[in-house]
Amino acid sequence: MKKIKVLTDDCIGCGACVGIDPEHFTFNDEGYSIPKSNENLDSEALMNAIESCPVGIISFEEVRDENTEKNISIEQTNDEEVGENVSIEQTDDEEYTENE
Repeated sequence: MKKIKVLTDDCIGCGACVGIDPEHFTFNDEGYSIPKSNENLDSEALMNAIESCPVGIISFEEVRDENTEKNISIEQTNDEEVGENVSIEQTDDEEYTENE
């Protein structure tokens, strides 16, 4: 899961992000930008607001969702080294298999 990240300590309070995308940004009590919503993260207005930040302090960060996180373990079953073309797929029984 991803969410909007604003480095508020580096914000200059110009308001570009809030003006371009009030759905996702607002000001804190000190007049600096903070994320308002993490819904609709594919919106054009959000992308424009991120690109318009004059100090480049807005980005996305990955957040662990502990409710849906799964543990994956891979065991090597022969003496060959694992190469670059190895992929991991989830099968119907929710087990993970290694494909070469």
